[in-house]
Formats: sequence, C-alpha cells, structure tokens
Amino acid sequence: MFGTIVALICRIFSNPVANLFQKKLAQSHSAVWTNFYSYLILSIFCLPLALSFQWHYDIEFWMYVALSGLLCTLGSICLIKALQLGEMSVLAPINSYKCVVGLIAGFLFLGEIPDVSGVLGVILIIFGSRYIFDTVKEGFSFKLLKRLDIILRICALIFTGCEAVVLKKIILLSSPMESFILWCFSGCLFSLIMIFGLRKKFERFCGYDWLKVFMIALCLGIMQFSTNIVFQRLNVGLSLALFQLSGIVSVFFGYIVFKEKHILKKILGSVIMVIGSCLIIL
Repeated sequence: MFGTIVALICRIFSNPVANLFQKKLAQSHSAVWTNFYSYLILSIFCLPLALSFQWHYDIEFWMYVALSGLLCTLGSICLIKALQLGEMSVLAPINSYKCVVGLIAGFLFLGEIPDVSGVLGVILIIFGSRYIFDTVKEGFSFKLLKRLDIILRICALIFTGCEAVVLKKIILLSSPMESFILWCFSGCLFSLIMIFGLRKKFERFCGYDWLKVFMIALCLGIMQFSTNIVFQRLNVGLSLALFQLSGIVSVFFGYIVFKEKHILKKILGSVIMVIGSCLIIL
C-alpha cells in the first residue's frame, strides 16, 4: 500500500512539472520536435533495460502497443500545442472532463445508466469549471469551443483517456517495466512518423533547450512508470480520478512561474472538479 501511495504522489506532481517545461519549450520550438526528443532520450535510457527481457508476445499484444503509442503521441502533441497557446492554469483542470467523457461513452455504447453520484459528479465538474472559465474573456459559454487551445486540450483528453485503457491491458499482459519500455519506444517511433508525415523541418535545440528536454523526459518517465504501478494495483477509473489532483498543482505552477491570474478562483474550481471526478468514478 505504501508503494502505491508513493507512486500516486509521484504521478500527481511529475505530470505538472513536465507540462511546465513543455510550455516553456513550446514558446520557441514545435510540439512535434519537443515530443520526439523527449521520447528519444527516454528510449536511449531504456535500451539497456530492453535487452534484459524476452519479448515473446503474440500479434494482439503488439497491436495494443502500437495503438498505445499512437494515442500517446497524438495526446502529447495536442497537449504541448495547447500549452503553447493557452494558460496552464486554465487548461490543466479540463482533464477532469475525462470522467464525463467516460460516463457518456458508457451510456451510449454500453447502455450503462449513471447513478445519482455519477450525475452529481457531472454537475460538480460543470459547476467547478465555471469558476475557471469565468477568468477568460469568452466566459463559460460555447464560444470556448472556438478557442484552438481548448479544442486541442479536449483532443488530448480523449486520446490520453483511451490510451489509459489500452495501457492497462498491456500491463496485464506483461509487467509495469516492460510496458514502460514499450511506451517509450512506441512514443519515440510514432513521434518520428509524425515528423515525416507533417513534413516538419529539422529544428536545432541549444544547450539550455536540451536541459528542458531532459527535464521533460525525466518527468514523463517518472509519471509513466508511477502510472503503470498505480494501474497494476488500482482500477483505471479510480486511478484517473486520483490523477485529477495534478490539475490543482498545475494551477499553482501557472500562477508562480507564468504569473497567471485569478489563482483563488481557479483553485476553487479545480477542487470542485476533482470532487466531481471522484463521485463519478467511486
């Protein structure tokens, strides 16, 4: 139990720190190259570890790995681009809507009818998000859906939410360490494919930029390995609900590092949204 708590704390704090450096680097470099270099560093680190495993898995397993890598890459690039355009303290709490997406998908495709706590959770998430979106000029309205940073953040939410389910399957079929190694390799591979697909020009990073990339890679590595440990010991729904606490940390980082305003209102909204997420899942 102690190991799970430590892994959960690492997951909650490492994700916002990674987002912080991603936002800093996105101010001068493209999201695709930033993502590729981050996963390249992780892959180089994992290469010696990969040689110590026997990779005897069937085609279905490798299809899950490929799907996870694709979803991870799309989610990461959308997130970095969103951070490039918008405020960290506004975008991070949107992740709580992942639980709402899951609830709606369950109703539409599985016929699962949400109970009272689920409905109350949705209401709290919407109510909490009002506090956050009231701090932007569009306010809490459909005009928000015209903002590219919001659209990209929602896309990242959908991609990473689907990735979490696929990743849980990979962990059950292998181990947290093996799934972590494959996550690094597949993220690097699909980022490279994305670079060629979008015909992105080569970008040269300076010394200080490489330090930022290393920090992103380190935080992403800690985040993903701790996620794998939590997924192994808790169900995906409960894990995702607890991960929403990262949004509160992101609001603080946005205020301290990027001087983003309306900190108290955003914290209140984030706390309400986290409670709503927990009600939906639990």
